[in-house]
Amino acid sequence: MNAKKKLPIGVQSFRKIREGDYYYVDKTGFILGLIEEGSYYFLSRPRRFGKSLLVDTLKELFSGSREFFAGLYAEGHWDWSVSHPVLLFSFAGGVLGSVADLQNHLERQLDLHEKALGVEAHYPEIRSRFADLILQAHRQSGRQVVILVDEYDKPILDAIADREEAARVRDVLRDFYSVIKDNDAHIRFAFLTGVSKFSKAGIFSGLNNLRDITVEAPYSAICGYTEEDLEAVFAPELPGLDRALIREWYDGYNWLGESVYNPFDVLLLFSKRTFGAYWFESGTPTFLVKLLLERGVFTPSLGQTVASEMLLSTFDVDTMPVEALLFQTGYLTFAGTRRMGARTEYRLGYPNLEVQSALNDVLLKSLLADPGAAEGVVSRLYDVLSTADFDALEAHFRALFAAIPADWHRKNAIAEYEGYYASVFYSHFAALGLDIRVEDATSRGRVDMTVLFEGRVFVFEFKVVELEPEGRALEQILARRYADKYLDLGRPIHLIGVEFSRKERNLCTFEVRSLAPPPAGQNG
Repeated sequence: MNAKKKLPIGVQSFRKIREGDYYYVDKTGFILGLIEEGSYYFLSRPRRFGKSLLVDTLKELFSGSREFFAGLYAEGHWDWSVSHPVLLFSFAGGVLGSVADLQNHLERQLDLHEKALGVEAHYPEIRSRFADLILQAHRQSGRQVVILVDEYDKPILDAIADREEAARVRDVLRDFYSVIKDNDAHIRFAFLTGVSKFSKAGIFSGLNNLRDITVEAPYSAICGYTEEDLEAVFAPELPGLDRALIREWYDGYNWLGESVYNPFDVLLLFSKRTFGAYWFESGTPTFLVKLLLERGVFTPSLGQTVASEMLLSTFDVDTMPVEALLFQTGYLTFAGTRRMGARTEYRLGYPNLEVQSALNDVLLKSLLADPGAAEGVVSRLYDVLSTADFDALEAHFRALFAAIPADWHRKNAIAEYEGYYASVFYSHFAALGLDIRVEDATSRGRVDMTVLFEGRVFVFEFKVVELEPEGRALEQILARRYADKYLDLGRPIHLIGVEFSRKERNLCTFEVRSLAPPPAGQNG
């Protein structure tokens, strides 16, 4: 087994990693592939996925820093006799929530590059100053320039709560990035990374020669750790940890190619030796949750979203499809594709247990009037399920909905739409990180929700009624024989019909029918 090394938690400097005896997953094969295939690229990945390290690796490669690539793929496959001037613009640090903040930041970075190259600024205006810097860097070195932009979209996202200011920030960036296209003769390579993929009609209208490799299968694993990486690079860290649990918690991110683990989560797991929602907790998605609630998103359907290629790329300050936002920020990932003539349809799902549990925990707290109370009810639900005490389960949910004051319903549109009750119900279970199947297909229809927990199967059907209980929920489960699909599991099956009264804003029916496991060899 290889010797243990330092864990590069939060380290984004390629040079520091290579000099400091940190673990490093070699991505230089991907990098050389990009350079051989073209010159202008864009890559979108969620936060804390290694984009900054990738950009810094490109900087050291084009700068000719051979000593840091010893033993890596690039060492024997790169012409180290040639180096290029590199202009790296990073928006990763700090908050740039206004045009003034952005302009000051750009001026500081231009100033640093000018001083490093020993050139003078001939223009006060940012766009012209950037263009002149590229020209002078090329002339001075005799080599074309490499331009790297890390977190190109962060200034827009920093200002996103104020749509008008965000639009102004976008326009400044669009003007700045258009310089790259205008100076093609002086540029050897350009690489932009970010979280969101803004539409070409928005920020990229002046830079339409970028090749977007976000969902190109060969580059699915350009950021993140593969299964092979964990087994080879991090082998010294694995003893004492359940490999299946690591996979369940942190694997599953996919961009139409090889799936990868979240690197931030994996490194913290190796450090702390316990499982936790490390990536999710490192950045509370306040804006995302607010948008989901404003749109009245039906939370049980989030884990099996369907979207077109066009919808996923239709993203701008004024147009933010929920599907695109969830995908680009890493809360949903590709789970399958279907070709329909000239159209490609994507099926999106939660990448792993961490995201499913943590996102629904935040959503549940937002769906309820008292976020503090939501914390306690989740643990009570676990205790009730463990004992399969259905009287207690019914009482638990009645108390949960009864605790939501009428004033909450009047002030929050989310509490008035029909899916609100089922959303609270579902997110309540999902926050526990249980094995949940939503809209699970059977030969006679789709089950609203199935929960597999501690050797039992719980089959739920939801209905919303206007006034009086109708008893149709359990009736549908029985009539359509939803239990048949789970008989072969050999577990006790509990069929639960739940009806919500729109008038009373609470459960009005909670019916249970329990089935004992069938004798061995029989499926009923």
